[in-house]
Amino acid sequence: MNRFATLIDALVFMPSRNGKIRLLADYFATTPDPERGLALAAMTGTLSFREAKPAAVRDLVMTRVDPALFGWSYDFVGDLAETAALIWPARPGVNRPPPSLSEVAGALATARRADVPSLLEGWLDALDSSGRYALLKLITGSLRVGVSARLAKTALAEWGGQEVGEIEELWHGLAPPYLELFAWLEGRAERPAVAGTLGFRPLMLANPLDEADLAGLDPADFRAEWKWDGIRVQVAGGTAGHGRLYSRTGDDVGGAFPDLVERLSFDAVLDGELLVVRGNEVRPFNDLQQRLNRKQPTARMLAEYPAHVRLYDILVEAGEDLRPLPFLERRRRLEDWYRRVRPAAMDLSPLVPFASWEELAEIRAGAREAAIEGLMLKRADSPYTAGRPKGPWFKWKRGALTVDTVLMYAQRGHGKRSSYYSDYTFGCWTADPAAGGQLVPVGKAYSGFTDEELGRLDRWVRNNTVRRYGPVREVSAGLVLEIAFDSVHPSTRHKSGLAMRFPRVHRIRWDKPPAEADLVATLAAMVVG
Repeated sequence: MNRFATLIDALVFMPSRNGKIRLLADYFATTPDPERGLALAAMTGTLSFREAKPAAVRDLVMTRVDPALFGWSYDFVGDLAETAALIWPARPGVNRPPPSLSEVAGALATARRADVPSLLEGWLDALDSSGRYALLKLITGSLRVGVSARLAKTALAEWGGQEVGEIEELWHGLAPPYLELFAWLEGRAERPAVAGTLGFRPLMLANPLDEADLAGLDPADFRAEWKWDGIRVQVAGGTAGHGRLYSRTGDDVGGAFPDLVERLSFDAVLDGELLVVRGNEVRPFNDLQQRLNRKQPTARMLAEYPAHVRLYDILVEAGEDLRPLPFLERRRRLEDWYRRVRPAAMDLSPLVPFASWEELAEIRAGAREAAIEGLMLKRADSPYTAGRPKGPWFKWKRGALTVDTVLMYAQRGHGKRSSYYSDYTFGCWTADPAAGGQLVPVGKAYSGFTDEELGRLDRWVRNNTVRRYGPVREVSAGLVLEIAFDSVHPSTRHKSGLAMRFPRVHRIRWDKPPAEADLVATLAAMVVG
């Protein structure tokens, strides 16, 4: 455990991506099995302990520390594991060696929930603050040390002299502690055999398009298609009920969409957009959000929000890897495959014909009204390359919506922002304030401003507080925030009846009188679907 703690500590303080890769590669090279495989599983999110919950950590710490002191410390530090690791008062005279990573993982894998506190207590007493921090991060499943699953796999690939795409294609056919994977990377064994496991193929991603970039691109070299407002997925067909549905990061999300998975009875790997389609109409993203991250969707939810995949590309057909082919050839193969198979709950994303960038810009202008996120531009000769290569694919998203709101409430942030009022609730008028209109909340935001602007906002909140509700301050209606957001949808959970998607502070309107902020009706008129 100490070696894992040293790695976690080094990763926390390493700002460089390449530096993190070096730290990980060195750990893989010098740490024996199964410890390194368990560490890899922890950093890629594939190691979890069902009976160990953050609440158990909080309750255990408060048996040794005054609850008020713990609450103040947690508010200041902003991280449960770090707070608990620093404040834990180990019992003097404990003479027990620190646990190994495999000891911790083995014990928690078979422990009952009632057993977890006593296990934790013994381990916390045996470890120093760095070890306690690593242990608590491990069991709560929130390492947050600046290492994504992709970065961990990249480090593994660089250390083992393989392509990261090779590792990602093997990944879902392997399990912790990845003994076969490490044996292959060290040259002690052949490449693991994962045929038939419906592994993930890394997706090809697009670069954002600045309209000024169009001048340097030839329209004849590109094909356009709609960028639908859902989530990008990869469909790996198999036998009915045993296919796989992956997110763009390679997470298996099929559990939330059994109505799709049960229909994947074909031999192909497809790239597409997961949507909710009802009566041949693509529903807004808010409908899809009702189903995301649901472990066991109800029958009613399946009926009200039917899942659908709109297909962009075909990567594998009947065992043949089509990714090296040009986009236009893959598109032809996709259309041929679709005509033959006619898969349920799927259709083809149509290409958008255009002759010039000016014509395409006019077409893009209607994207929002059709609940479409924008356009994709793809070079006709581009192979399907993992990652985000520059040049072959571009995404040309619709512009953000904006509305002028009035700041109503503020709350302190966590961690580095715990001393600042950085989380803001804002509202719009129900009618002209001169005619008796009232402010009602329409959203919350905690981003979009600089550190300098945050300092000024914090001072304004403190100087204009009219009431306090625990940690929340109500302020006078005196400051206008221009809020940018992607879309707005009807909501039964909000007093205004509306919910914004991705709201952020676009501009602080120190110059604008609050009475001139927008009405709820203005925001409601932006609802699509």
